[in-house]
Amino acid sequence: MRYMMFVATDPEGDPYSAEDDRIEDWGKEVQERGVWIDGNRLRPVEDATTVRVRNGELLVTDGPFTESKEWIAGYDVLECADLDEAIEVASKHPMARFGRLELRPIWPFD
Repeated sequence: MRYMMFVATDPEGDPYSAEDDRIEDWGKEVQERGVWIDGNRLRPVEDATTVRVRNGELLVTDGPFTESKEWIAGYDVLECADLDEAIEVASKHPMARFGRLELRPIWPFD
């Protein structure tokens, strides 16, 4: 089963430590296990653009629509046997400590 893992900031997470940010180790492990499909970091929310259509009118706004202290910093697509494996993989990601990770099963159209 494929899972989208949103990598998000969290003001209640542990303080960031470059020494403890072992993302390269996590990336190597998930690649070797064959569970990592795709992923990347995202530009900051200041670079976001919100697109809406209301009453037939296109509305384009700089930045996110809502104000929040948390924001999505990146994503990963994982191919795991089940939710338990996805949780185990996510628990080893550095942002499990410094931020938060949200796992969602991908819901194919077919």
